[in-house]
Amino acid sequence: MTSTAPTALAAIIDDLSYAYDGVFDKEAVTDAVTSAWDLLSPRSSVRTYLPILVARQAREQLMALAQADGRVAKKVPELLFVCVHNAGRSQLAASLAEHLSARRVHVRSAGSAPVDDTNPVVVQVLAERGVTLGTAYPKPLSDSAVRAADVIITMGCGDTCPYFPGKRYEDWDVADPAGQPIEVVREIRDDIQARVTTLLRDILH
Repeated sequence: MTSTAPTALAAIIDDLSYAYDGVFDKEAVTDAVTSAWDLLSPRSSVRTYLPILVARQAREQLMALAQADGRVAKKVPELLFVCVHNAGRSQLAASLAEHLSARRVHVRSAGSAPVDDTNPVVVQVLAERGVTLGTAYPKPLSDSAVRAADVIITMGCGDTCPYFPGKRYEDWDVADPAGQPIEVVREIRDDIQARVTTLLRDILH
């Protein structure tokens, strides 16, 4: 941990403790922020942005936990897309679902064995559809994310996703874009977009 880390983490903890006052105590917020730092710090190449990413990851985990435990009400359906590395298929599906739903759903993605970076060809083919991944990054699958979700979509990760009764599960047989040329990744994108469109039509109409 760098010399600036304690100051940065303290500021994030203070902000999230205020945001989640009455939902989580400071110890729970501190645990979430520390876990986010431990996850993201080793893979961060641009240290300037690390506190922003840590705050975002901690906020997402706290919100998932709060929703899973019924501490906060859900305003829209929760979708969770899971693949092995959270670098290709699940990032494509989550980004397209968020883009196509006009924020009428809340979307998360995760990987059963996440890698360090999102597939750059995936970023490129999404940009061709006017979708920017921004600060998206591969994240590990957590029980809280699964528990918070209403619909869990898995792609190639087998039985690694925990099962909770009352959830809607779907397994999509989608090709892995890893190592594929852009022409193939475009076909994968279009396949996923068609599946996402069908899913959203079913959920929202």
